[in-house]
Amino acid sequence: MKYCDFNGCRNKISRGAYCDDHKRSRKYIKKKQKKKQIYHHDNKQFYNSKAWKDTRSFIYERERGCCQRCGRFVHGRRAHVHHIIEIKKDPTLRLDENNLMLLCPQCHIIEENKDKEKAQPVFPKYFQAPPAKF
Repeated sequence: MKYCDFNGCRNKISRGAYCDDHKRSRKYIKKKQKKKQIYHHDNKQFYNSKAWKDTRSFIYERERGCCQRCGRFVHGRRAHVHHIIEIKKDPTLRLDENNLMLLCPQCHIIEENKDKEKAQPVFPKYFQAPPAKF
């Protein structure tokens, strides 16, 4: 038996990390798994490859970390490397440096939806700021 890992909780448990009072609900876990499925796609293996990571780093260095559309400095996860011609349309261009551009999340949404105005937009509110709390 051990104590629950929740800060200050004195409940003892036989297995797991948290007691029944502090476990996350199944509803929350399913919601989190559903959110992960947003970016599950056929090219997942490609985006985890060393070749892609090296090319992505090169594009970031080439642009000196600035968005090619608005000029804002982006870093880490906020730096999106965008394929001008989609991988679906021409897989041979997926590592071509002339087919890639560095964008901030807001400009990436605009670029992704530029030709898809009538169709359903791609990740329309995924990168927007959370609602303000008063």
